[in-house]
Amino acid sequence: MLGDQSLEIREAADSALSNFLKEIRESVVLEFGPIVSILVFQCESKEKLNRLTAISWIWELIHHPNSGGDKLLPFLADVLKAILNNISDGEGDIRKISERSNNDLLFLVRDTKHDFRLDILIDALVTKLSTKDDVPTKVAVLKWINMLLEKRRRDMDTYIEGLMNVLMNLLSDKSDVVVLLTVQVLSRICLSDVFNKGILSKDKLRDEEQFGMVIKQILTLFKQDRRLLESRGSLIVRRFCALLNAKSVYLIMADIISEYDVSDDSFTLEFVATMVQTLNLILLTAPELNNLRKLLESSFAVDSSNDDSSSSTILSRRSPMRPIDRYHAKNEGARVFASLFHCWSNNPVSTFSLCLLAQAYDLAFSLVKKFSELEVTVGFLMQIDKLIHMIESPIFVHVRLQLLDVEAPYHTFLLKSMYGLLMLLPQSDAYHSLNDRLTAVCNLRDNLGIRPNITASPSGVVRNEDSSVHKAGLEALDLLARFDEVTVMHKKARTAIQQQGMLHHAPTKERTNGGNNGVHQPQRQMPLASAGRGKVVRPSTQ
Repeated sequence: MLGDQSLEIREAADSALSNFLKEIRESVVLEFGPIVSILVFQCESKEKLNRLTAISWIWELIHHPNSGGDKLLPFLADVLKAILNNISDGEGDIRKISERSNNDLLFLVRDTKHDFRLDILIDALVTKLSTKDDVPTKVAVLKWINMLLEKRRRDMDTYIEGLMNVLMNLLSDKSDVVVLLTVQVLSRICLSDVFNKGILSKDKLRDEEQFGMVIKQILTLFKQDRRLLESRGSLIVRRFCALLNAKSVYLIMADIISEYDVSDDSFTLEFVATMVQTLNLILLTAPELNNLRKLLESSFAVDSSNDDSSSSTILSRRSPMRPIDRYHAKNEGARVFASLFHCWSNNPVSTFSLCLLAQAYDLAFSLVKKFSELEVTVGFLMQIDKLIHMIESPIFVHVRLQLLDVEAPYHTFLLKSMYGLLMLLPQSDAYHSLNDRLTAVCNLRDNLGIRPNITASPSGVVRNEDSSVHKAGLEALDLLARFDEVTVMHKKARTAIQQQGMLHHAPTKERTNGGNNGVHQPQRQMPLASAGRGKVVRPSTQ
């Protein structure tokens, strides 16, 4: 009747329903089932007035002083579906009441002491995520899932596997709000049920199995969808670091990525190098990782507050690549550095910048000398160019100031590392910027009359046992050996790709039998002279 064409009939129906609602407000409702069924049905009506009246009634039932609240729990899934159907309604008044009803119902369920069926509720939420493409609905559903993970963590374990596929798809959503909320839900999955009860700190109560599963699926998604890595990779990783512990996020990512680098698949190795480059850029620039940067900066400081007298041991990453079985690091920063170095070795420029950040200048110098053995590509030079611009930023202010410590033991390593970068670059703005700074440093040393100390071997391998890396309990030779092996592996993969490309474009026998020892020489197709007629016969285009 609310949809009748007659205005008088519509007004009469609305008046009757208002009176009926007033009576319900002041009485005890014994049977919610029939009322809820009618309201849910009307919430899908094409008539605006029907939807508005139905959603208004639902809000009233949620707040019913005598029969509302917990009495709705048996019908929770149906009521929630009705609300979610209208939360993105084109009519503003319907949308506002739906949003209010959704929030109030969520708080009611969060605070209730009574039990409710989780299976049909999760099914309703997943269905909405799969069938509705609007942002308000997705946001509302994600908030519900997050609340349920907080309230009934152990019970939710049954549904996490099914939720993961939907959540992974949402990471590619066009809305940043949806992506950030999805990361929040994934972070909640990484926490144990003890933390969700607020007993201990989140740093101590991650569910390590779920944590590894979530991060592994995200990295797999990045591998499959490079556009997502480029467009949303930084946003997703930074949000994880903000919600969880940045150090833990980076260590587990480095651990999982190191499982990829045992592959001889060039596509996989290319992804690993790109992923390391992305993580390194985030590490150097994101405010969410400030504490991790400070930890790394203190890795090889002489008076590090993190030092302890007994040598702590960190197991190498799970990659069986080479026998770097243990890192005997003496402080937490050095242990984290060793773990990241193991993974960062897949990207030479990122590895070098990690050494600069950690003030491992002797190791940085050894690395930059090895750059002469690498294939210098445009991408490689662009990474160095970006690194030099970052050296001019506040992130590396400690490096710039330490260039003034011309009498310090590490100064020669640092200065040669910087000059190594300079020698790799072609003439460019980055080249001139770094050259001007290094010229000023050399002028300072000359003006002070100080001669540099030679503290490294000609081969570029650290030989001084008093080096900062050695004092922190790490062996530079082991780290450099890891870098060499990964470099060789990437080189072999590139060579294999080039050989496959040559085979794919291999010429026919007729064109290769020319005394060139089987090596194809590119030839132009020349016109052929017809014997005896002087005519030019061109190759057929058919």
